[in-house]
Amino acid sequence: MMHKKFAHRLLLQISPPNEHIVLNDPWRPWWQRYQPISYKLCSRSGSENELRDMISRCNKVGVNIYVDVVINHMCRAGGGEGTHSSCGSWFNASKKDFPSVPYSHLDFNNYKCRTASGNIENYGDKYQVRDCRLVSLLDLALEKDYVRSKVADYMNSLIDMGVAGFRVDATKHMWPGDLEAVYSRLHNLNTSWFPGGSRSFIFQEVIDLGGEAISSSEYFHLGRVTEFKYGAKLGTVFRKWDNEKLCYTKNWGEGWGFMPNGNALVFVDNHDNQRGHGAGGASIVTFWDSRLHKMAVGYMLAHPYGVTRVMSSYRWNRNIVNGKDQNDWMGPPSHGNGSTKPVTINPDQTCGDGWVCEHRWRQIKNMVIFRNVVNGQPQSNWWDNQSNQVAFGRGNRGFIVFNNDDWDLDVTLSTGMPGGTYCDIISGQKEGNRCTGKQIQVGGDGRAHFRISNRDEDPFVAIHAESKL
Repeated sequence: MMHKKFAHRLLLQISPPNEHIVLNDPWRPWWQRYQPISYKLCSRSGSENELRDMISRCNKVGVNIYVDVVINHMCRAGGGEGTHSSCGSWFNASKKDFPSVPYSHLDFNNYKCRTASGNIENYGDKYQVRDCRLVSLLDLALEKDYVRSKVADYMNSLIDMGVAGFRVDATKHMWPGDLEAVYSRLHNLNTSWFPGGSRSFIFQEVIDLGGEAISSSEYFHLGRVTEFKYGAKLGTVFRKWDNEKLCYTKNWGEGWGFMPNGNALVFVDNHDNQRGHGAGGASIVTFWDSRLHKMAVGYMLAHPYGVTRVMSSYRWNRNIVNGKDQNDWMGPPSHGNGSTKPVTINPDQTCGDGWVCEHRWRQIKNMVIFRNVVNGQPQSNWWDNQSNQVAFGRGNRGFIVFNNDDWDLDVTLSTGMPGGTYCDIISGQKEGNRCTGKQIQVGGDGRAHFRISNRDEDPFVAIHAESKL
């Protein structure tokens, strides 16, 4: 798990850095990154040297790198053969031949799967889910010592470069015992950057909305687990669907049937479900609904439940037909040769040229600071109007107020904060000895008056100990 000394550093998850299949132009879909050809470190994003340089530069400024690792499978069974891969390695998918690892047909779950197609046909059968192919992706036999050693070698090469941990893709498609055997082989973190004896922080992708044969709880002993119910429910609340109201979130977290706080990795949206894949459906709030997205991410970052993750996206040409986006496959902004374009930074620190960079939006960036400032403080001073106006504090370190109703909020509340003048970090921020946005006066009794119009660009206000003048 994460070592205390770097629990409050900024964590950055990157796309799978391994060699992947390259699909025909002009496609180059985002999901080709999730079809490995080998564990060589050259991808659409760049070379091994460029990856090594990025990890080093990020660690130097206190940004830890978490790698999305795809260890359940290789490319699709129909992925062809040849050198159409990001490093140019030869492979033959029909013969399960990946000489750059090397893997042969002996290293895949050819005989354990009992479906006619070789693919998962029934998610109610845990043996199929773990021993058959996920959407035709060639399923590795992770019970084999040889396969475990190759996977561990790949992850250890990244640990030795200086990464802090991993997001493990498609975790529910692997047996917990097999993962435990792989994780047990992992090196301690690189002592150039981390205290001696530090272990990788692991979070595992398990889509569990209830009612399936495999539960997220089967993986709790191995690391954090993604709580997909979180974004689906929070989106429903902020969209006010199914008669949900923000006031109902007074017992948000475990009270809503989510996994225990200490096991959860939470997010408003991710690379899958912002496109309608994965889990959560149409309720998921994304950058396309930027006003609601900022509010939902603000709520998540203010609330003490779970380890939080913020999405950073790129735009694509949406084409909605009968509720489905026909262009949900589109990859990132790219050059003609398929390589990913660098991120353009605008003068106001937002991104351009197709990059969205939600993590750079002032409101979200400032709420990340809020989360760090209030860390360890309990939720306190809850208030609601029995509808979609709510407020809560984090001990005496922070306070946040939301107005998601169709009328104005105008109320005096107990904040629990020391008296003084605070800068609202949503409409602006503290710069020197002045506020660039709203000012909030907290009296000696900890009470403050809040006025939030439902027509405000961002109808929420947040203050914290370090935004005080």
